[in-house]
Order: sequence, then structure tokens, then C-alpha cells
Amino acid sequence: MRIFVTGASGWIGSAVVPELLDAGHQVVGLARSDTSADALSAAGAEVVRGTVDDLDVLGSTAAASDGVIHLAFKHDIAFSGDFRGAAEADRRAVDTFGDALAGTDRPFVLASGLAGLAPGRVATERDMPTIDASPLTIRAATAEAVLALPSRGVRSCVVRLSPTCHGDGDNGFMATLVAIARARGVSGFIGDGANHWPAVHRLDAGRLFRLAVEKAPAGSVLHGAAEEGVTIRDVAEVIGRHLDVPAVSVAPEAAADHFTWLSAFLGQDILASSSLTREVLGWEPVQPGLLADLDKGHYFHSPA
Repeated sequence: MRIFVTGASGWIGSAVVPELLDAGHQVVGLARSDTSADALSAAGAEVVRGTVDDLDVLGSTAAASDGVIHLAFKHDIAFSGDFRGAAEADRRAVDTFGDALAGTDRPFVLASGLAGLAPGRVATERDMPTIDASPLTIRAATAEAVLALPSRGVRSCVVRLSPTCHGDGDNGFMATLVAIARARGVSGFIGDGANHWPAVHRLDAGRLFRLAVEKAPAGSVLHGAAEEGVTIRDVAEVIGRHLDVPAVSVAPEAAADHFTWLSAFLGQDILASSSLTREVLGWEPVQPGLLADLDKGHYFHSPA
């Protein structure tokens, strides 16, 4: 198949693209910079220049493809205060893809998230998020719109990813935690640190997206969670051991000062199963788990 991938040179995309190419697919990657374009060309993908705001480019490229994997999101503006703007741009892109693929029965795979899905219990693929007026649920509403596309003749599905997609080269949440611990001289966790995060290695996530575009049933929800939940205290203890600093509790009222923007995420208790995903797609994660990956040492080679 000829697969159009947005976010193709990003953290997950750079795992998805070689996974697709190795399976014999052609890849067209969206690139918004010369650096991204060069990386995609070097990987063996065809390049189309543009951003998620270039709706004409998105629509025409999707229409000329056999399927779409949408990974791009404006994380830069989302994490600097304009989450609503990023989520609304994402919705416009998704609606454009839906229009381009309508009536074709071609696959459309959307990347989404597991955070906030089922507080207090293990979330499954059957759980659906609560949609309210908050900016954070705009993305959940976008995912629901994608799941409705089979009625328009699109084999759409949603892959909900773990909060941490870890691996060598990660500059996300885990790398940020390491950087904070290095700067503060302590490896912190909030309260008793008993809250959990699901986790998945980026290479296992890349394979999941390839399987999804190849054979996920229309309207399916998939979970990119290799581990159901790793406690943040365990994460902090591994980080502390590698940096030779103590793992310490940070009071909830002091979390915003200690962890800055990460505090809003770090205290969440998130548990998620991927049993149905494994059953439907035959997906079996084979890469190291989060704590084992941290113990490999690559997060500590140089300051993040």
C-alpha cells in the first residue's frame, strides 16, 4: 500500500516509517522543514512538503494514497499554553482526511492518548472518554469523529498511546524527569508515588501502527500499552540510582514548582489494558519495558 504519514519524522513516526517500508509498503511523509524532509528521504520515503494547516495538501495527498496514518500534532503550541488551538487544528486536519477518504474503504489511523480515560480502574479498548467543554477533551471528540467514519466508507481506527513511548533518543516525559532530577539534585515523585503510567517502547508502537493500517477492523479502538501500569515511584528510584541522587516525595502542593509543566501529568493515575488489541491484531510487544529501558542507561548519557 501507499501510506501517507503525518508526523513521519517525529518520535513515533520515525519508528512507523521503517516499519512500513520493511513490510513492503510505500510511504509518503509530510515534512514541514528541510531537516524533516532530509530525514524522510534518507529513510526511503517520498516527501510532501507542508504542515497540518495545509488542508489542500493533506486532502490531495490522502486522496492519492491507499491509507493514512495521522501522527502529527502541534505539541509546540499545546505545551506552551494553546492546547485548544492545537486541538482545533488537529480536528480540521482529521475532517479533511475523512472527506478525502470517504467512500473508498481505505484505512485511516489516528494517534490518540490514554490519559484520563478511566480514572481509578484499568481502562480497556471498550471505554470511551467523557466529552465536556474543556480544551483537553477536544482531542477525545476528534477521536470519536474518526470512529464514526466507517459510516462514510472509511476503515478508520484510533490508537490510544501510553503517556510514555520510551526508547533511545526519547526527549519526552522520561527525558524531562531525568533533566529535572539532574537539575534539582533529587529524583522526585508526587505524594507516595503509587500512581501508575502505562508504557510502550516506540518500536513496539511503530509495529502497532503498521498492523493497524494493514488490518484493523473499521471503527476499532486499539491500545498502545505494552505495560498496564508502572508506578512513578519505581521510575523515580531508577532515575535516582543512575544519577546517584535520592528518590524523594514531593508534596502535591509543591509539585508545580518542582516539576513545572510536567506536574499536571505526573500525578495522574493511569492504568490501561491492551488485551483486545493483542487479540485482534496479534500484536505482542517484544522490546524492553520502561524500567528495563531506563536501566539500559541511554537516558543518562548526556543532559536532556
